Amino acid sequence: MRALHLVLPGDPATLSGGYEYDRRIAAGLRALGWRVEVHALDASFPAPTAAALAHARAALARIPDGALVLLDGLALGAMPQIAAAGRDRLRLVALVHHPLAEETGLDAASAAALRESETRALAAVRGVIATSRATARALAAYRVDPARIRVVEPGTDPAPLAPGSTGDTVELLCVAAVIPRKGHAVLVEALAALAHLPWRLACVGSLERDAATAASLRRQIDGCRLAGRVTLAGEHGRAGLHGFYAQADAFVLATFHEGYGMAFAEALARGLPVVGTRAGAVPDTVPPDAGLLVPPGDVAALREALARVIGDPATRARLAAGARRARADLPPWPQTAATLALALADLTT
Repeated sequence: MRALHLVLPGDPATLSGGYEYDRRIAAGLRALGWRVEVHALDASFPAPTAAALAHARAALARIPDGALVLLDGLALGAMPQIAAAGRDRLRLVALVHHPLAEETGLDAASAAALRESETRALAAVRGVIATSRATARALAAYRVDPARIRVVEPGTDPAPLAPGSTGDTVELLCVAAVIPRKGHAVLVEALAALAHLPWRLACVGSLERDAATAASLRRQIDGCRLAGRVTLAGEHGRAGLHGFYAQADAFVLATFHEGYGMAFAEALARGLPVVGTRAGAVPDTVPPDAGLLVPPGDVAALREALARVIGDPATRARLAAGARRARADLPPWPQTAATLALALADLTT
């Protein structure tokens, strides 16, 4: 039986795109007959405490010699010395959703330190699984030979087309944890100048992962007098999300960077028109005929795109038609697992 040790930081049940990928590939490989053992490291990564690093070192030491180990980049990039110590004993492969230094809000020194740390860590592995072509391209800056990279995009579950709302108000949906990288503040600023148009916004995503950002967003919403039009719905599981998607007329996300953009793919699977940014992998995920993409952080451009989608039913219909075409090309999760199995074999044999 083929076996894999999947090493990731924090709670594997965390509701985020990266953790969803980790869970689904584990389940997919098991369905293919693999034995998958998940090793959960401390949640402090990618800024690990000394105790977290000691725990990670011990966890890898317990893995048998010669074992195949897939290390989530959220942890790997912050422990280059531990990776180097295991490079000859284990068959190490990195799983990179997006480089750590691309996180929004880092000062220059912190970003440089993460870039140097991740470069060293990636030098210790036999290969890299990147979750998008954009991430694969970004790894050139980390001195990773393209021959050592395999792209394995996330899957998307089949979903019914969203029927949308029935009233005159355009229901906008944003699905993302409230953290700086997801650009909620930019989105609210853009919408604040569109109070004359008929819209409501539901933001679904964790309000606890970055409590300071969530508190700042609440103050911004109140200051813009949008409390009656913007709902911070908090975190919901897949069943709860279905209801939000069903009543949405358009999907919006002003992200500053995405390693793939699973929420965008899920919106396409429901035939929703998209307003987003040309950040990271988003242009590879959202075709031009399915969404209006603007530069990240450009409030004026985002406002113009939102105004077109909110104010023009023909634009919404045209983009929705593009989304329906795109949904047919989204890879299902079993295909992702099969592609990953082949990539792991290719990189380690």
